[in-house]
Amino acid sequence: MKLRLMIDKILANFLVFIMAVMVLNVLWQVASRFIFGSPSSFTDELARYLMIWIGILGAAYVSGRNMHVAIDVLPSRLSSKTQRQLKLIVRILIILFCLGAMVIGGSRLVYITHVLDQNSPALQVPLSVVYLVLPISGLLIMYYKISDILKA
Repeated sequence: MKLRLMIDKILANFLVFIMAVMVLNVLWQVASRFIFGSPSSFTDELARYLMIWIGILGAAYVSGRNMHVAIDVLPSRLSSKTQRQLKLIVRILIILFCLGAMVIGGSRLVYITHVLDQNSPALQVPLSVVYLVLPISGLLIMYYKISDILKA
């Protein structure tokens, strides 16, 4: 549990940092466009990439806190034993999805963009760095769900 709390804290602080950078970036974009009359060329791209990281890492954080949106009409009508079994099945399905789509698929995407040496147009950041959030987030979600299974 200490490891989980430490990961939660690091992830929460990192999300706050990314959000602060994004706010400053957008403020600079507005200032450069309307005050200085010369719009900055990199701010739109940076905001887009930061939003991707916030969205995907935020999903991992919310998943770890079990605060994600869920429709609980069916589970609320089941017995407590059946609810536990259903939660176990859902957690296993989430682990399988994260392994296949986010970790394996995301790692392939990172590898392909790295091999092809693709860079973003304005920032010249390797796109593999942008896409790296997929396998990282997938591993975090898998860790959280395995931890939930072991805790139950």
